[in-house]
Amino acid sequence: MTWILVLSAGVGLGLWALAVWLWPPRPALATLVATVRADAGTRRPPLMATEGEEHAAGGWATRLGRPMVPALRALGFPRPGLARDLAITGRTTEAHLADQAALALAGLLLPAASASLATLGGSPPSWVLPAGAALALALAGFLLPEISLRAEAARRRAAIRHALSAYLDLVHILLAGGSGVLGALHDAADLSDSWAFRHLRSALTTAELTRSSPWEMLGELGEELGVSELAELGAALSLAGTEGAKVRASLAAKAAALRARATSEAEAAATAANERTAFPTSLMALAFVLFIVYAAMGHISSSL
Repeated sequence: MTWILVLSAGVGLGLWALAVWLWPPRPALATLVATVRADAGTRRPPLMATEGEEHAAGGWATRLGRPMVPALRALGFPRPGLARDLAITGRTTEAHLADQAALALAGLLLPAASASLATLGGSPPSWVLPAGAALALALAGFLLPEISLRAEAARRRAAIRHALSAYLDLVHILLAGGSGVLGALHDAADLSDSWAFRHLRSALTTAELTRSSPWEMLGELGEELGVSELAELGAALSLAGTEGAKVRASLAAKAAALRARATSEAEAAATAANERTAFPTSLMALAFVLFIVYAAMGHISSSL
């Protein structure tokens, strides 16, 4: 009976950890206000808009896994390749590692549910199956935040590329209307309040406050986010600022290249979606043929 109580407590803890990670509670208004006031005194504003501030504040899953963060850091986590993905999604390293630890713990404890039910039914299972399932689920729970992080980073990079194409068109129009390079960059960034435009506006504001060139900040933003198009844009504008290149022609060519890439990616995604929809149809047709053949073979075998 004691063993059943221990397993039941472990199941409850694992289910609770999984639930609070999937549906984290919203941070209190006082916490958000305190965070804004604490960041107000920084000398240099961040290049990236911190949309993941609720993750940094920490939900119950993050708080549950936070004591295990130093151990994961000592083991070399997170991997170096995740730094840009964390930056573009606005998540902190501590929150990411805490989520990984919490989900791994939930996966480690969830197999105790089946063992508890089997024990209550009078047929306790061997320890091999629950132990193997616990290790497999713990590994899956540890990798799930990383997989979701990479998917979200890919979506945000695609959104930045689409927004950058529109931004370059706006800058090109403003330059054609007689605006200067710096004025056109700032005015175009102020025309939208989308997530990608806030990143661009933050980089330009940082350049203005730190008395550095805006193209240098755009290139640095591209390096931090892993968006090569932003880095190339920063290099092109730097060349225009130092050697007098044709800014309008360069921006128009860059915008056309971004639109062509977006079109090719959309066509590839549509082709992949068509292939995915054709597979279930083919599987259903194969099952229907097998059903007919099975009935015919059954009729033939019964008549012999």
